[in-house]
Amino acid sequence: MEMGMDWRLAGAAEQGRAIAAGELDPVEQAEAYLEAAKDAADIYARLTPERARDEAMAAHQRAKQGRRRGSLDGVALSWKDLFDTAGVATESGSRLLHGRVPDADAEVLVQATLGGSVCLGKTHMTELAFSGLGINPMTSTPPNIRDPKLAPGGSSSGAALSVARGLAAAAVGSDTGGSVRIPSAWNDLVGLKTTHGRVTTKGVVPLCRSFDTIGPLARNVDDCAHVLALIEGRAAPDLRETSLAGTRLLVLEGLPFEGAREKPVQGFESAVDRLAKAGAVIERRGLPMVRPAMDLSGILFAPEAYGEWKHVIEAAPEKMYPVILERFRTGRDVLASDYVAGWHALAEYRAQYLEATAEYDAVLVATAPIEPPDAQRLLTDKAYFESENLLALRNTRIGNILGLCVLTLPTGVPSCGISLMAAPMQEDRLLRLGMAAERALA
Repeated sequence: MEMGMDWRLAGAAEQGRAIAAGELDPVEQAEAYLEAAKDAADIYARLTPERARDEAMAAHQRAKQGRRRGSLDGVALSWKDLFDTAGVATESGSRLLHGRVPDADAEVLVQATLGGSVCLGKTHMTELAFSGLGINPMTSTPPNIRDPKLAPGGSSSGAALSVARGLAAAAVGSDTGGSVRIPSAWNDLVGLKTTHGRVTTKGVVPLCRSFDTIGPLARNVDDCAHVLALIEGRAAPDLRETSLAGTRLLVLEGLPFEGAREKPVQGFESAVDRLAKAGAVIERRGLPMVRPAMDLSGILFAPEAYGEWKHVIEAAPEKMYPVILERFRTGRDVLASDYVAGWHALAEYRAQYLEATAEYDAVLVATAPIEPPDAQRLLTDKAYFESENLLALRNTRIGNILGLCVLTLPTGVPSCGISLMAAPMQEDRLLRLGMAAERALA
């Protein structure tokens, strides 16, 4: 192990290369993470030390014998507590699921294990993944990396903090309305929302199956590419030799800026200027189909979420944080006819969006129009919780409602990210663009 270097703070791909070169021992690294995570009960819902040690030892042996399974063989990851783990509780941040122990791993965890990665444990999250703030008084609220008094972002809150605090090389989370990107942005990480349907959700506790996606939270774009490849069972794309020269990027005017606070806009505009200086051609305009598409959110997300969980919730509503319970119940009275009509309308808006943006390499928005709010006030002021949650998720939800893949990058202004939105199933192209953007923003 390289003297003086804290490998816990190194990126996942860098650790993989060090293991391949014999510079980093997976066993020592897993032990370092487990030791550090012992005092992080506010981030990890539960550790899986026996599994981690067994997997690290197997990776150690493969490295010695020159038969590593892939670029992240021996690299230790954390998993959001909605990915099933055989014989280990998976409770999705909810007392409603207390003691739920699945018999098998989620399919993405199976794939990651086949790729040689090490499972460190399960990270805390918002109740049933239905909030973007990361506040969960029913289990735990991880502390924001910048200031523990601020909300960490959710719902993949513990996932983000496990990486930001050096308690995992990278994390796997989920994103239904912004749950990978908001905690990534608020903790100065890179996060990838994948296209709906690209990564299997078999064995993942659902929220809204029509919008649920799986994606990585990591220190850099390269790590996101390697983690995505790991859970898909393929080789990572080559992100070298990428450039912004000649790329066309559209700043989406209008809705993403409404109610936006000063620092997120400052960080976003500063980042756009740097992308332009690196050779990107920047255009600015609104897109008329975005607002009516977003207006469908209320009749598409909550009814599906409530339909998914109605019987479990109503059997023991006292086990839920009242604000989240109320959020689920907003889907109770939506007419089935409105829900069906909403999906028909959304299909048309999605087609219009893809046609209007076909000439651009990506569309740009501030990841969140607000900074992390005060965690204590969120717990004591219901109106504040509701208004901040809606604003936090507003820009990220554009990518979910329109069915896009989206990458968020730090802007250099703390807790403020910039998101690059690309067409469905264009993750590898988006990651190459993201790598060039990351260099321009460094």
